Amino acid sequence: MSLKSEAVPELVPPAAEPPEGPKRWAWPDSAIAGGFLLFTILLYNGLWFDLKRGYLWNGGADQSQWEWYSTVVAKAVLHFENPFTTDLQNYPLGVNMAANAAMFGLNIPLAPLTLTFGATLTWAIVLTAGLAGTATGWYWVFSRHLVPNRTAAAIGGAFCGFAPPMISHGNAHPNFVVLFVLPFIALKTIQIARGERPVRNGIVLGVLVAWQILLGEEPLAIFALAFIVFAVAYLIPHRAEIRGMLAPLGKGVGIGAVVALLIAGFPLYWQFFGPQSFHSLLHGSAGNDTAAFTRFATQSVAGAPEAAADVSMNRTEENAFFGWPLIVLMVMLTIWLWRDVVSRALAITMYVMALLSLGIEITVAHEDTGVAGPWKWLGQLPLLDSLLESRLAMGCIPAVGALLAIATHRVWTAAAQLTAPPEGKPAFPLRMIWIGAVVAVLLPIAPTELVTHQRPLSPPFFADGIWRQYVAPGGSLVPVPLPSTGEAEPLHWQVDAGLGYPMPEGYFVGPTSPDDRRGRYGAVPRPTSDLFAQVERTGQAAQVTEADRTQALTDLRAWKASVLVVGPRQNQEALKSTVELLLRKPAEFVGGVWIWDVRPLTA
Repeated sequence: MSLKSEAVPELVPPAAEPPEGPKRWAWPDSAIAGGFLLFTILLYNGLWFDLKRGYLWNGGADQSQWEWYSTVVAKAVLHFENPFTTDLQNYPLGVNMAANAAMFGLNIPLAPLTLTFGATLTWAIVLTAGLAGTATGWYWVFSRHLVPNRTAAAIGGAFCGFAPPMISHGNAHPNFVVLFVLPFIALKTIQIARGERPVRNGIVLGVLVAWQILLGEEPLAIFALAFIVFAVAYLIPHRAEIRGMLAPLGKGVGIGAVVALLIAGFPLYWQFFGPQSFHSLLHGSAGNDTAAFTRFATQSVAGAPEAAADVSMNRTEENAFFGWPLIVLMVMLTIWLWRDVVSRALAITMYVMALLSLGIEITVAHEDTGVAGPWKWLGQLPLLDSLLESRLAMGCIPAVGALLAIATHRVWTAAAQLTAPPEGKPAFPLRMIWIGAVVAVLLPIAPTELVTHQRPLSPPFFADGIWRQYVAPGGSLVPVPLPSTGEAEPLHWQVDAGLGYPMPEGYFVGPTSPDDRRGRYGAVPRPTSDLFAQVERTGQAAQVTEADRTQALTDLRAWKASVLVVGPRQNQEALKSTVELLLRKPAEFVGGVWIWDVRPLTA
């Protein structure tokens, strides 16, 4: 099984056998990788130039959540504690960190940086390294193993690193941005199938897979599914090669599996069988509308936020916004390159992953067709049932990047045959025409700077350590309203307080109940938490009853509450009035927040 494309299409003149691609890293490679890095820093410049208060606005609550993960992992490393569990959220039950997007594969090695300079710097580094590293990783694989042309490989790598779905997730989801391990997993698997040093490559494959598990399992599952589709499409016309692949694959993949389990086995065990574990995370129907493929992402040159929002869950889940010019080009490239078995397999992969991403029922411009998508059956399989199916469109990205690289190389090869025209006649500018076409197609979906706002500073009650006077040993601090998927500012306060106190509920993924191990976002809220959330939504103080007061006392004791806190926020007065009515106790204004010391009630 070889990545090298085979036949030269008839649409261009036959070319001599292309020279071998570059082998060693050289200054052009550094220039290309440096360009990817510089471009990524420009995209995140609002974050880089304000590491104290910069906040990626389109990410909602996710930056606060991820910085919390990073800080908790760093603290565990510092104190030689188990990083796979914590009770700092969802107190006293705790959170299974291995079952959340804690990204141990980077947060553990970057722990010294987080502890010294803060989690926002780690956040910026991880996002920047993710986009630039993914582009560079695919560029390296393309330039060494797909096309012997750095320009073609750079175009393909740039698309893989900066495609619209990558930028969308770049607002909030580092686990879907740090994908630079995936191209090397594919490369090592192919090399093993070709019988190239199956033992050594198997060990490397195991290390890479383990690292990717510790970075993000869902991207690994999506990529594995896309790679299987590619392999099947490639091998159908090469069935005779399968027998020769079985022995090296058995040896190499078997060794890789052992190595991966030795490294990632315990985190996986904790994820699926440890405290607060769950067996699946059901999202409901979440497939892409077919219209999403032809529209432009919010943060792109041709972006139309309203049109994008019309067919997406939110701005961090614009998973299929490739734009109609690129769709047209991919159809044309499919026809042009169909005779090349590698290109054909890539095209099939692209279309299959796009089809799977449509979900359990195909929707066209909001119209339910009643036609079931293949995911209706695949999505019922273990592990796959937790995937958000619209994200399967991300499996198209490497295929599109590879097709762009192959097509560019074919044009370069054809142009080489036209560089010796009769004297006095200019050469046909085939390369310039192709580059112009690529720019015309890719420019509308090129990313724009990610929107960054300043977030409020934490009140002195948290930042200056005043909270220590109010939280008893074994007690918790209860923010009002309680932290949840849409309310993550208390996580930022807790980080600025040095993670010195626990708090109930929170923004994480955990089981529905001790008896129901289906996953859900956040804790199951207690009645008093629901009451606070209602006040926050309506802006009206609650009509408190004696039953509410009795329930509040029960909930405070379940949370082991020491102090309730209403920080600076919208509808602060309504929340303050509600807590005063519940406790029959006036608030104290301390360190920029309103507090109620409830230790006498919960002792």
